[in-house]
Amino acid sequence: MLKHKGFPGRLPGSDYQFVIRRANPKGVTPLKALERYKDRKAADKRADAAFMKALWEHFGEDEFERGNLDAGRLSWLFGREVVPADAEDFDPASYEALLKIDLRRAMASFPEVFAEDEAEEMPDWEEMWNGDNDEDMRD
Repeated sequence: MLKHKGFPGRLPGSDYQFVIRRANPKGVTPLKALERYKDRKAADKRADAAFMKALWEHFGEDEFERGNLDAGRLSWLFGREVVPADAEDFDPASYEALLKIDLRRAMASFPEVFAEDEAEEMPDWEEMWNGDNDEDMRD
């Protein structure tokens, strides 16, 4: 089982786990799409968003191996924001299964995760423009 070095272990200040320490000796927990109902707790929604952010920051648009990523946490995103990299050759009960982020759906479901990236890339136009050349521009 591949261990993703540098990936957060859990949501800070909570018991929401993002990775597992060791392979399950009873067998691999298969990934399955879990229904996210509108009445889920706010903490559950925060955990989903934090996990999506961690996936995005760690893997971006690249394919990634399931490895030690928690099956329960992945299953909340699986089939929507996280999809098999190759649907025909996908084993939901394999630590070696390749996944990828469906960027379009992820951005629609978690706009706050991707809005932060866009805000960092935009220059501060007020700071760049000092107004010294206002009169020179009129000539």
